[in-house]
Amino acid sequence: MWTVRALEAGKHVLCEKPLASNAAEGEAMAAAAKRTGRILFEAFHWRYHPLAARMLEVIASGEIGRTLHVAATFCVPLLLPGDIRYRLDLAGGATMDTGCYAIHVARTLAASEPEVTSAQVKLSSPGVDRWMAAELRFPAGFSGRVECSLASAKLLAASALVVGDRGELRVLNPIAPHLFHRLVVQTKAGRRAERVAGDATYVHQLRAFRAAVREGAAFPTGPADGIANMRVIDAIYTKAGLPLRSGDGVK
Repeated sequence: MWTVRALEAGKHVLCEKPLASNAAEGEAMAAAAKRTGRILFEAFHWRYHPLAARMLEVIASGEIGRTLHVAATFCVPLLLPGDIRYRLDLAGGATMDTGCYAIHVARTLAASEPEVTSAQVKLSSPGVDRWMAAELRFPAGFSGRVECSLASAKLLAASALVVGDRGELRVLNPIAPHLFHRLVVQTKAGRRAERVAGDATYVHQLRAFRAAVREGAAFPTGPADGIANMRVIDAIYTKAGLPLRSGDGVK
């Protein structure tokens, strides 16, 4: 894998999401990073915008109460025949592309790792998903759902939802909030809408990468987090009756 070779050559790596083609490849990359002492940083840029911290702050505050359900959706209309995202030999599929974001958002907001209980799929070609939805169960007992698509009938569907026993948190476009977004908290006390100021998600991400390399600063999208995300992706493909992705050389 290119990433392993780069790490072994002494380079720090800002790796495009998802971290690998499958969890086993991610583990090999993590081992290389540990062995070489280099930074392996997965490029989930959304996680570095202040909106992500604000979502976690609302949940942690107890304002919406104990979490009962977490959901995330990321669907886009990418209708380009022959696009690399639809190529099985390049580890393609909606779950690998937009789905990795939805899974990452759900895992982050749940602050735990889910079991995949079921998955439903629509294919663009044998083995390649154009739409996927999966039901999740988190260790604390609450449910989850992720939905993703590369062939959405809508222009864009990007959202996050956390339902608590005292209210709920809804976020429009947690993925690229610098373009537009809305955070809404609904409780018995009423409804509140917020916007969170910040630069482009990529700017925040590059600042964090620089701090990790130059100062040894901690960052949330390291190898362990990347492997955990890949395990959910693998489990969704398995539940949907599809093969795990592979693609040596892609990462």
